[in-house]
Amino acid sequence: MKIIIIGNGTIGGALSSYFTPANEVITVGRNSGMLHVDISNSKSIQQLFHETGNVDAIICAAGEARWSHFSQLSEEDYTHAIQSKLMGQVNLSCIGSKYLNPGGSVTLTTGILADHPVAGTSIAAMVNGAIHSFIKATAPEMPDGMRLNAVSSGLVEPAAEKYGKFFPGHQPIPMSEVLEAYRHCIMDNITGEVIRIYKFLKT
Repeated sequence: MKIIIIGNGTIGGALSSYFTPANEVITVGRNSGMLHVDISNSKSIQQLFHETGNVDAIICAAGEARWSHFSQLSEEDYTHAIQSKLMGQVNLSCIGSKYLNPGGSVTLTTGILADHPVAGTSIAAMVNGAIHSFIKATAPEMPDGMRLNAVSSGLVEPAAEKYGKFFPGHQPIPMSEVLEAYRHCIMDNITGEVIRIYKFLKT
């Protein structure tokens, strides 16, 4: 398969290593990777797919949303997240579908904050929830057997040392489980699904 992976962070980097041995993987980031894209800019997304041509799968593990107490957030903070993490993934789906081979898939990335927000995450929770609704409404309308899903993970183990203090009571998720969820979205015949991977410490 020819797979585009957008985002070279903790999850994006792991996805690239996971899918590379058996597939043609194109890594994409804002400033790193084989190709570059600014997902907040639809013209940049269009240029990306002009360079890649048709593909079998699109994965997005990118997008920005500021964390801060509600009283400290500005309209600009919300607008930036909407344009980046929300509309960036919506536009990747819409524009990318024109370059997706029949039966191909688009897999977006959200997170546990849509269902279980923690302090300071009103923006991230908002955009993640919006993406879930977008997938539910849009998947039935994808043409030519194309599929649209999302992976919504809790705190992944490689990021636990840095971010664990922000997720009290949450049990870190092994990266192997996260990778399996993306594989499920791409390789299996599912659409309109949000694959949730959450674990909480037992009390």
